[in-house]
Amino acid sequence: MKLRCLIVDDEPLALDILENYIQRLDNLELVARCENAIEAFNQIQSSKVDLLFLDIQMPKLTGIDFLKSVQNPPKVIFTTAYRDYALEGYELNVLDYLLKPISFERFLRSINKVLAQSNGQHLTPTETPNLTISSEQNESYVYVKADKKMVKIRLKEVIYIESLKDYVRIKMAEKEVVTYQKISYLEEKLPEELFLRIHRSFIIALDKVDSFSATLVEVNGQELPIGRNYKNQTLKVLGKNNLLD
Repeated sequence: MKLRCLIVDDEPLALDILENYIQRLDNLELVARCENAIEAFNQIQSSKVDLLFLDIQMPKLTGIDFLKSVQNPPKVIFTTAYRDYALEGYELNVLDYLLKPISFERFLRSINKVLAQSNGQHLTPTETPNLTISSEQNESYVYVKADKKMVKIRLKEVIYIESLKDYVRIKMAEKEVVTYQKISYLEEKLPEELFLRIHRSFIIALDKVDSFSATLVEVNGQELPIGRNYKNQTLKVLGKNNLLD
């Protein structure tokens, strides 16, 4: 049996992050996402909701005031950037209090509390889907989620990948795609003969390198920095490739 979830937050990025987390777990189902408490109130009246992810600081009506106004509310997990409301939240019998930015591991612990209380189920991170590189007619590609759809990324078209904290920007000649993913996870999955991590924030496609120095790599006309911790490996790989040419 799936837990039907409702997200309430006035920040689009926060809504996207929680939606992504919910979609990773088979035990959860997203009913809707609301940008304010009024939308959430109407949604609860019209749909069955088992679990509510509720932001506290919202315009017009705070999450706490909203929760006080709901008769027989669903299970609630507060999501907020402020620590000051923790005590009041627990007085309202909320199940957990997630402080932004919310990591997936912390989210998972919260869900385990809910499942343990409901029916004794338990989830682990290994149950989440892995990103895999596939091939089709000798063309490698991967699907990533962006703008609420799965987008096919052909590895031969990638110029570089840039970390944006919990997101990455995949830069190609004709477009760029931003997806919720850690750059370190992508680094593990990408073929090392095609891609190289040159900085904590950048992975480059080796076949797109135009030139390089001790501090910079130029890919497709874009200069990117070489991180201190990546310098030796970067120069070793690029120097080797240069000699082979």
